[in-house]
Amino acid sequence: MQLVRGIHNLQPSHRGCVATIGNFDGVHRGHQAILARLRERAQEFGVPGCVVIFEPQPREFFTPGHAPARLTRLREKLTLLDEQGVDRVLCLAFNRRLRELGAADFVHTVLVEGLGVRQLEVGDDFRFGCDRSGDFDFLVKAGVAEGFTVEAASTIEVDGARVSSSRVRQALADGDLALAEALLGRPYSIAGRVVYGQQLGRKLNAPTANIQLKRRRTALSGVFLVTAMVAGRRWPAIANIGMRPSVQSEGLPHLEVHLLDYQGDLYGCRLEVVFLRKLRDEQRFPSLEALRNAIDMDIASARAYWRANPL
Repeated sequence: MQLVRGIHNLQPSHRGCVATIGNFDGVHRGHQAILARLRERAQEFGVPGCVVIFEPQPREFFTPGHAPARLTRLREKLTLLDEQGVDRVLCLAFNRRLRELGAADFVHTVLVEGLGVRQLEVGDDFRFGCDRSGDFDFLVKAGVAEGFTVEAASTIEVDGARVSSSRVRQALADGDLALAEALLGRPYSIAGRVVYGQQLGRKLNAPTANIQLKRRRTALSGVFLVTAMVAGRRWPAIANIGMRPSVQSEGLPHLEVHLLDYQGDLYGCRLEVVFLRKLRDEQRFPSLEALRNAIDMDIASARAYWRANPL
């Protein structure tokens, strides 16, 4: 999959494609349906399938302190898009200049002059441009004038309700990992690099891999049964994700993973942590001894689970 960062990096060779536009946060089953149609139409036209995304996501630009938690950071999103058979991703920096670009100018500058779009695949609720003035009907009319066609993706439902990134976030916030998996089409996971932390876990006889999150908020919090991929092997583990109320924190969320019976140095390694079941909410403990007892109980619960459900 080819990644193009910014309109200024588009080349004449990038013209001619079937495209779709959106945040694609989580690349859930609704997104996957759009991407499947993108692949089909790209094959019919004999051109690449291109996904146009934004960094940061628009709501992160407008209200950074109140934007919803990311389901996937850019690197994770690109990996998922690649797995869906996307040929090319155009990643646009969402800044003041792009925010002020009107719908008609966006179509002409990005879709027509930049990408030479033959057909556009979008959700029927898609809106874009300055003040979200562009919608599906606008695109259809613009396509007639500019020489491309527009197709609306069918709504995908699970349990009688539309699949959406916000619904995935709510399922994760509720600790309903089974529903999140049904909406995503896979278990929810977070990937990141192991960095040095406070090494408190060693003092509690439960050393942890501290995963760099690079996000202000997380879609879920608490203590979970997880697996962690290490050197090609899926390892049973437990994880705490959240604000760590019992220890001194800088106000940013942390992901700490304890791999059961693992011996080795993980610093600098990139781990994918797959969330399987919630054990409990985060809570503040009055002492390190109380925290140690709770961690011991969490590990005991994890061992019992993995004995009954071996990998």
